[in-house]
Amino acid sequence: MATQKRDYYEVLGVERTASAQDLKSAYRKLAHQYHPDKNPNDKQAEEKFKDISEAYAVLSDEQKRAAYDRFGHAGVSASSGPGAEGFPFGFGGFQTGNLNDIFGDIFGEVFGAGGGRRGRGPRNRGADLRYNLELSFEEAAFGCETKVRLPRPKRCEACGGSGSRTGRQSRCPSCGGSGEQRFQQGFFAVSRTCARCSGSGTVLAEPCTVCRGDGRVEGQSELSLRIPPGLETGSRIRLEGEGEPGERGGPAGDLYVVVQVRDHPIFKREDQNVVCSVPISFIQAALGAQIDVPTLDGKVQMKIPAGTQTGRVFRLRERGVPSPGGHRRGDQLVEVVVETPTHLTRDQRELLERFAELEGEQTHPQSRSFFDKVRELFG
Repeated sequence: MATQKRDYYEVLGVERTASAQDLKSAYRKLAHQYHPDKNPNDKQAEEKFKDISEAYAVLSDEQKRAAYDRFGHAGVSASSGPGAEGFPFGFGGFQTGNLNDIFGDIFGEVFGAGGGRRGRGPRNRGADLRYNLELSFEEAAFGCETKVRLPRPKRCEACGGSGSRTGRQSRCPSCGGSGEQRFQQGFFAVSRTCARCSGSGTVLAEPCTVCRGDGRVEGQSELSLRIPPGLETGSRIRLEGEGEPGERGGPAGDLYVVVQVRDHPIFKREDQNVVCSVPISFIQAALGAQIDVPTLDGKVQMKIPAGTQTGRVFRLRERGVPSPGGHRRGDQLVEVVVETPTHLTRDQRELLERFAELEGEQTHPQSRSFFDKVRELFG
């Protein structure tokens, strides 16, 4: 005795007034739950998956749904109604062709299988390329113009990048021009992009003998680059369309120029500011002086006030790195380091000893402050 089929709406868990989107959402949820890949060796889950696939195959088709609503299962059986022409079915009540359309529409979304027909779209876009460009500290700060040579495929001149000597194409013999190939996996069929024509449905009738149908040949290119000011290590410049040419006339990829800034022997960078340390003698620090300070623009004079202590930082306005837009410049921060002489002559030593006899606490304000704090802490 044949088992009575369950109501298709009951199988999907929806009302009879459910919209097409409601049906699709319910099917996606159940298909994801009972798919054989998620339930290996589970016969019960496999049967439920068959039932919900059958139900959706009928209810997602307007004509079959109308027949089912009017006549029930008899309206879409193999012996009567609008469904008769498409039968016998793969398993129990729906057409294989319709199921493939469902898989293309649904399973590509649910399982990331890449379902759906690619059709005869454009050729593959060329790959993006990366070029590492080393710049000096000054070039990165102020910008520059330079030329780079990079190995990259070039569009084949013999065929104009089409890959064909004549420009003619023919139907792909592997997929028959559909752009996809169908494979039987278990109890259902799966569509995949045709590997031979990459989904275009066509192949070259007479491939170019120079590029062998690829539309590209090996080569080198020289590019002129304008480097904007203010770049740092890791900055990227994107050159649209300067990557690899696309396959058989497809659009080119992009070129990404990645900047590496060489270290400077004097300067360091902090955002838009330039930092450097300048040594001064203890005489200059004590009496004050005018000293020459290196900057990105050349030497400038800077005043050292009398009594300057080591580690003091002076700011030179707008002597730093320009902003990437060039609207403003940072500053230069100059840290002075007081040097102690290491090799004294006899006369210098005698003078310093005489100075030591004459100096008092008032000449060392920082020391006095420090020892006052020590006495407060330890009595």
